[in-house]
Amino acid sequence: MKKRLLVRTNLLSLLLLVCITTLAQNKIISGKVTDAGGAPMAGVSVTPRGGGPGTTTDASGNFRISVPGNVQTLLFSSVGFDTKELPANAGVVNVSLTAANTSLNEVIVIGYGAQRKKDLTGSVATVTAKDFQKGAITSPEQLIAGKVPGVSIISNSGQPGVGSTIRIRGGSSLNASNDPLIVIDGVPLDNDPISGVGGNLSFINPNDIESFTVLKDASATAIYGTRASNGVIIITTKKGSSAALKVNFNTVNSISAITKKVSVLSGDQVRDIVNANGTAAQKAMLGSANTDWQNEIYRTASGTDNNISVSGGVKKFPYLLSNMHDQFATAHVPECNHIVVTR
Repeated sequence: MKKRLLVRTNLLSLLLLVCITTLAQNKIISGKVTDAGGAPMAGVSVTPRGGGPGTTTDASGNFRISVPGNVQTLLFSSVGFDTKELPANAGVVNVSLTAANTSLNEVIVIGYGAQRKKDLTGSVATVTAKDFQKGAITSPEQLIAGKVPGVSIISNSGQPGVGSTIRIRGGSSLNASNDPLIVIDGVPLDNDPISGVGGNLSFINPNDIESFTVLKDASATAIYGTRASNGVIIITTKKGSSAALKVNFNTVNSISAITKKVSVLSGDQVRDIVNANGTAAQKAMLGSANTDWQNEIYRTASGTDNNISVSGGVKKFPYLLSNMHDQFATAHVPECNHIVVTR
């Protein structure tokens, strides 16, 4: 019994000696972490290289850590600052961290072009060539008419080639312009009208456009400024490739006819009204013709739209050549020597 008790006492003494020896081998390191201007830094991570428990600096930038005797290096790290390594010598260590200059080069964003669609938080709609409106297109904005929710495209008149009024989410300012900002291949267009043309987009061949991207919320102003307060339409045109020579020819032929005539009075009906209610001078101006001017003015018209483009690349230099928008239409309007009544 005494032997067992003696053995247990010796084992406890040995374990206590090992613990005391281990504690004696740990190094206590304390100090303060500041930035380049001398201001204390809170939350800086202080960890021993090779593993082991670490610590962080308090609100005053102070830290205290106990590390094993075999640890030779301490690491000081913080977000936005370069990591610093110092020898793990017992005593007081004061550290100064410098800001990391490489953080500005990690991400380069130009508009919405560098973002993936699933990562965007704003309202963005993209219409590509496969979704464009088909048929005889006279202006680029007609390609996306009715394709983007919240975007209204209304033709200014019935004249061929006339521009359109574009409204994104119903902008309705009384004094300022309600037109969206249009950006073509990264170059913003001036919204001021150009004299002698139907619209600012009339200079672009609709067949040269690859996609439309519509930015519909106020976050677009963070990219393009106050001009984007009514929304942004980003137009991307087709580009060449390093592939072999490619020739593309496209033609659209159309036939137009009036679908409904306006119901008006005949010549005799107008004369009856004037004879019953008009003055002698008005009755003297009446003629005897019953010309149906709608039949004379309108007729079936034909039109054609031809486009050709050549693309390819020469020694990794891409090129794309295309003709201007070539349209031809036939119509017939007779010479009008006199107009008495319409029917």
